Amino acid sequence: MGVSGCGKSTLGALLAEALDCAFLEGDAYHSPEAVAKMRAGHALTDEDRWPWLDRLGRAADEAVCENGRVIVACSALRLVYRDRLRAAIEAGARFVLLEASRDDLFTRLENRPGHYMPASLLDSQLATLEAPLDREQAVVLPSEQPPEILRDSVLRMLRGG
Repeated sequence: MGVSGCGKSTLGALLAEALDCAFLEGDAYHSPEAVAKMRAGHALTDEDRWPWLDRLGRAADEAVCENGRVIVACSALRLVYRDRLRAAIEAGARFVLLEASRDDLFTRLENRPGHYMPASLLDSQLATLEAPLDREQAVVLPSEQPPEILRDSVLRMLRGG
């Protein structure tokens, strides 16, 4: 989880490969209308996000039922979004927040050609982001670390180490 440009997709793909499981890219579950809205520089509202979270939650639950586990890249910026995903995934969900400075995130977004999420929406995402509560037992990692180091940190956490 985390704002756009923090490295969710890179880390998710590495984790899925290491765990030999499916990887779901949350961006692929946005409606064409939501993508167009973001591409035009408009932040999504909760009403835009609920159907997206429901589609992604259902897909994650199905993947877990079929394969035992799944890795999902999703912004999951607010507690209510994470709770909605947890409710949809019957087996439960763990979250990893990738944190980065605004300057690093902005640079990453500016240098990410072809993605619909403009750097102009970064501040709205940062304003929306709610840090995980202690009860969520989320892992928080600095995204400036190399992706392989992040992957290994998450794998240790999953294995109880």
